[in-house]
Amino acid sequence: MKDIKYALQSGNTDKAISLCQQALESLINDEQQIEILYMLAVAQRVKGAISEASKTVDKLIPLAPENARAHQERAYLYLQVEDKINATKAFVKASKLNPALLSSWQQLIHLFTEVGQTAGQNNAIKQVQYLSSLPNEIRGARDLMYEGKLALADTVCRRFLQSHKHHAEAMLLLAEIGIQLKLYHEAEFLLESCVEIHPTFTTARAEFVNLLSKLGKFSQAKQQAEILLGKHADSHPFLAAKASAMVGIGEIEDAIKIYQYILNARNDLPGIQLLLGHAYKANGDIKQAIAAYQQAYKIRPSFGDAYWSLANTKTYQFSEQELELMQDQLSKIELDHDDKVHIQFALAKTYEDNKQFEKAFSFYQYGNSAKNQRIHYSQGKLSEQISAQKSVFNLNFFSTHENLGNPDPAPIFIVGLPRAGSTLLEQILASHSMVDGTMELHNILGLAARLSSNKSGYPKVVNDIDHDYFARFGKQFIEETQTYRQGAPFFIDKMPNNFMHIGLIKAILPNAKIIDARREPIACCFSGYKQLFAEGQEFSYNLDNLAHYYQSYQSLMDHWDSVLPGFVLRVQHEDVIEDLETQVRRLLDFCQLPFETSCLQFYKTKRAIKTPSSEQVRQPINANAREQWKNFESFLTPLTKVFDPS
Repeated sequence: MKDIKYALQSGNTDKAISLCQQALESLINDEQQIEILYMLAVAQRVKGAISEASKTVDKLIPLAPENARAHQERAYLYLQVEDKINATKAFVKASKLNPALLSSWQQLIHLFTEVGQTAGQNNAIKQVQYLSSLPNEIRGARDLMYEGKLALADTVCRRFLQSHKHHAEAMLLLAEIGIQLKLYHEAEFLLESCVEIHPTFTTARAEFVNLLSKLGKFSQAKQQAEILLGKHADSHPFLAAKASAMVGIGEIEDAIKIYQYILNARNDLPGIQLLLGHAYKANGDIKQAIAAYQQAYKIRPSFGDAYWSLANTKTYQFSEQELELMQDQLSKIELDHDDKVHIQFALAKTYEDNKQFEKAFSFYQYGNSAKNQRIHYSQGKLSEQISAQKSVFNLNFFSTHENLGNPDPAPIFIVGLPRAGSTLLEQILASHSMVDGTMELHNILGLAARLSSNKSGYPKVVNDIDHDYFARFGKQFIEETQTYRQGAPFFIDKMPNNFMHIGLIKAILPNAKIIDARREPIACCFSGYKQLFAEGQEFSYNLDNLAHYYQSYQSLMDHWDSVLPGFVLRVQHEDVIEDLETQVRRLLDFCQLPFETSCLQFYKTKRAIKTPSSEQVRQPINANAREQWKNFESFLTPLTKVFDPS
C-alpha cells in the first residue's frame, strides 16, 4: 500500500498501476481490494487511460457502493469525456456520502454555475467556505469519520482538543463520532458542554436536539429546539425537530399542526410527509398516515422509508403500480443503501401477504443481510454482559442492598424481546383507570450508560457506590418520567431491553412491578427478523444472532427468577391469545389492581402508540400471527435446530 501511494505521489503512474495489478492478483481482503482498485483508477486516470480507469471504477463501486471517493473518481472520469450532467450527479453522490470532500464541493461550484443552478451553487459555496474554515486536523478527522474510520478520527480529534481545549468544532465532531460508536452518554455530555460554552453554535445545539430525541429525552429536546427557534423562528428543520419531540411526549395534535404548517409553506418535503405520517399513525389515524406516506414517495420515488412505513402499518396492500415502482427503484445502481434496505423489507412483507413465501424470504434475507453488514453485532459481547449481570446481581447483593431504593410503587416495567407481545400487554394495562401507558422509555438504559462511564464499569460499579445513591437514582427515575404520565397512580415503561437491568431496577425501585412478555421462540425470533427497527435491536438482522439472543435472554430471566423469586411475572403470549380473561386477571392481580372490564376491551382505548404493533392492538385479539413462521420453516434452520430439533 505504501509503495503504491508513494508511486502515485511521485507521479510514477506506470509503477503505481503495475503495483496495483500485482496486489490484486494476490490474496487480499475486501477492504484492501477496495483501496487498491481506487488507487488503480486514480493512476489510470492521471495517466490518461480513461477507458481502463472507467472499467476499474465499474468494478469498484459494486464492491463499495457507499465509498464516497469511488463516486468522486467516477465524476472526474465523466469530466474527462465532457459528460457534465453525469459528473454533477456523481459529485453530488460523493459529497452526500462524505460531506467533507472539499474537492467535490469545489467542482460542484463550477458545474452548478455553468447551468445556472443558483441554489446548488450557493450550497456548494457555503460548504467550501465551511470546510476551508476548519483547522486541517478537524477537517481531516471529519473526513475519516465519514469514511468509517471512527477510531482514527476519534484519536485525531482528541489529540487536537488536548492543545485546543473547548474548540467548538472539535467538541461537536467528537460527539458525532461518539454517536456513531453508540457512546451516547459521552456524546450527550460533550454536546451539553459545547452549547453551554458556545451558546450561539447552532449546529451543535441542533445535533444536541437530535441526540436527546434519540435517547428518548423528549422534554429536553423540545426545550433545546425552542432555544433554536428563538433565533430562527421559521426554520423548517428546527420546527420539525420540535414537532418530533412533541410526538415523543404525547403532544401529537400540536405536532401535526407544525408539520402541516411546514408543508403549507413547502409541499415538496418528503421527510416531513413521513414524519407527519408517523404522527398520524401514533394517534390512530391510519388513513391520514397512509395518505402522508404515499405523498412522501410521490415526491421522491426512491424514498424507501415511505414504502416501508406503508408496509409497516401491517394492513396496507400495495397496488401493482406501486410494486413496479419499488422494483424499478431497486434496479438503480445509485439507490442509497438505506432506501434499498427499506424497499427490500417492504417487498418482503408484500410477497408474504400474497403467500409467495419463497420470494418473500429472499427479500427478507437481502434486507437483513444488508442491514447486518453495517452493524458488526457481537454474540461474545452479549454473553459477557449476561455473565456480568449474573455475577454482580447475586443473592448476596440483594441481601445487602434490600429496600435501599425509592419505595414508590408506581412503575410497571414490561420487558422481553421485541415482537413478543409487549405492546398488547401495555395496551391491556393502559386500559385500566389507574394506569398510564407511556412508551419505551430510555431512562434505565441511560442510567446504565452513565454507570458504565465509571472506571469499574457497569454493573461492577454498583458494588462500590454509596448506598444513598440507590434511592437517589430511583427518585430521579420517577421525576424524569413524570412528563410522560397523565396523572394515574401507576405507569408503564415497556422498553424491552430492560430485561438486562432487572437487578438495577430492583435496587433503585424495590416496589416496582416487572412483567416478562414471553413468546414462543421461533415465532418471536422470526417476527423480529421480519421487522426493520427504527433504532437498536442489532441482533435481529441475523437468524443465528436471534437464536443466541433469545437463549441469552432466557438464561438471564432464569437467573432473575432464582435471585428475585416472585419479582417478575411471566406472561406467555400464546396464553393471552387462548384465554384473555384469565391472563388479564393474572396481570391485574400481580400489579395489585382491581379488575376492570375495560382491560378486556383494550382495543377501544384511545391513546398514542408508537410501536410497530400499534394497529394490531387497536383490534380485538386474534391468533393470525401465531404460526406464520411455519410458512417459512424450510428457511429457518438456524432457529429450528435450536428451538425445534425434532
